[in-house]
Amino acid sequence: MLRSALLNVMIKAARKASRTLKRDFGEIEHLQTSLKGPANFVTAADRHAEEILREELEHARPGYGFLGEEGGAREGSDKTHRWIVDPLDGTLNFLHGIPHFAISIGLEREGTMVAGVVYNPANDELFTAERGKGAFLNDQRLRVAARKRLGDAVVACALPHPSRGDVELARSEHIVMQERVAGLRRFGAAALDLAWLAAGRFDGYWERNLSPWDVAAGLILVREAGGYVTDPEGGEAPFLTGDVVAGNETMHRELMRLLEQAGKS
Repeated sequence: MLRSALLNVMIKAARKASRTLKRDFGEIEHLQTSLKGPANFVTAADRHAEEILREELEHARPGYGFLGEEGGAREGSDKTHRWIVDPLDGTLNFLHGIPHFAISIGLEREGTMVAGVVYNPANDELFTAERGKGAFLNDQRLRVAARKRLGDAVVACALPHPSRGDVELARSEHIVMQERVAGLRRFGAAALDLAWLAAGRFDGYWERNLSPWDVAAGLILVREAGGYVTDPEGGEAPFLTGDVVAGNETMHRELMRLLEQAGKS
């Protein structure tokens, strides 16, 4: 498939940063880790990968701003563009030798996500999307699943740590959802949850208290695969609010209804 110069820049950066992750993933017992918070570790590989991503993206587009999980925000001379980057989404999986983690790169233009890359180095799955050009897994065009019945749906979700978010609300939401869907799944990497939804592996997804870098690239993947992504109130910029609901048109509507019901119970 033909890719734009912009998307090639993002892919090149992701693949270069993945080398350090692949190396350290193979030697997990030797990783130096520091505790950043409960159930939220940061590794030397994480920081190194972000630095590689920042250098590669800044070299290709010098004026763009940059927002990374580890290094925070850096303003650029071009105020209309900003990279939103997670160098290692699924850090806890990575540390435990679970091959479900990803590099996530989103490009925001004037408040709208216009391109995204989610790359899992463990299995070489590369998810890409550009606004108006569709979403792809490697060279295969993606479409969200077409299921309409909640009873047939597999839905991705979160299990929030007690130190983060409203645990009682999460429990209420899980109870309401479990009674109506075929199954709930929690894999520990929001960017891949959204990428898998775009690929039709999940039928729906919701999660709260996310950061912009968790959502930015996955958001455009789902939308370019024909899906809907909002916050639970229907807002169009969930990467800013941190609360996400996604699915095809029917599933998105049904999940929104069930979340509203859970909030009242």
